[in-house]
Parts: sequence; structure tokens; C-alpha cells
Amino acid sequence: MASTNDIKNGTVLSIDGQLWNVIEFQHVKPGKGGAFVRTKIKNVMTGKVVDRTFNAGAKIDTANVDRRDYQYLYKDGESFVFMDTTDYDQITLSDAIVGDAANFLLEQQMVTVALSDGEPLYVELPASVTLEITYTEPGLQGDRSTGGTKPATVETGYQIQVPLFLEIGTKVKVDTRTGDYLGRVN
Repeated sequence: MASTNDIKNGTVLSIDGQLWNVIEFQHVKPGKGGAFVRTKIKNVMTGKVVDRTFNAGAKIDTANVDRRDYQYLYKDGESFVFMDTTDYDQITLSDAIVGDAANFLLEQQMVTVALSDGEPLYVELPASVTLEITYTEPGLQGDRSTGGTKPATVETGYQIQVPLFLEIGTKVKVDTRTGDYLGRVN
């Protein structure tokens, strides 16, 4: 048993038999009344995000989560195959566990897989990845970086919004949390 003082970003809590990942937390000491901890937590299985408040010093259950680095190998039908680079063991994860991370996965890419008692929970990607644009409409003469945006398909098949002047073959940096265009990569 831990207390609310042990809550940090990335801590996995066990609440009502379900695992919740702490996204944000804030210790609050109001002028009158007792202190409390305000958190934003995400359900590990469903992805649902809720706000939850705990009294300061209250006992909470934390789950034992092991985060290990894996290399993405390939997609096999509806599942994804990853390899542990330390012992070369391979694991197969379902589409539900990989979730939105599938939009940014390239073969040979390193990811972090969170495991609880040997069961995979979710896949964490780096904050941004470099992807190549495979299709976009051609830009028009006079298009500038301060202009609008247009849809572009990247090498994973995911579609993002990019500035009008970008062309097919351009490598771009994409935020894996929001899917936003961050800039060109030379």
C-alpha cells in the first residue's frame, strides 16, 4: 500500500480492480479544509480519461508495472510482433493493446511496452517520430509556410495536416500523442 504522496506521472494505480495510469497530478492545499491530490488518470485497457481527487495521505493501491524496451518487427494480420532486444524473445500484441500507436509504428523502431505480471498493457512511443510523406496534392505557386494546410499521407498510412508547400518524399516530424505536424527533417 502506498499513499497519495507517492503519486507521480506514469504511476499505475489499481482502482476497483482496473489499472489506471496517472497522466497529471497536483497537490492542492486550500486556505481552509484538508489538503488533497487532484489527478487525471487514464484507464490502461479502455483509454478512458477521468479526473479523480484523493484526500492527502490516503492509502492507494499501486500496480507493479515493468516497462521494457522492444523493437517493432512487423504486422501479422490483426496483431503486431515485437522483440525484446536483450534476450531476443518475441511477443505478439493485439490491435487493441497497440491502439493509436499503430499510426506511427515503423519496422525496426524502438518502443516501450508496459507489462503487469507478464501481461502487456500498452505501448509507449517516443514523443515524436520522423515519417516520410507518401502522398499529398501538389502545392500551388505562391504557397507559403504561413498559409493554410493540406492533408498528407505518411508511410504508415496515417493522414496528417501539413503546410501547403510540402511535397511527396519530404520527411516530417510528427507528434505521436496528437498526430500533429511538428516540422520538416533534413
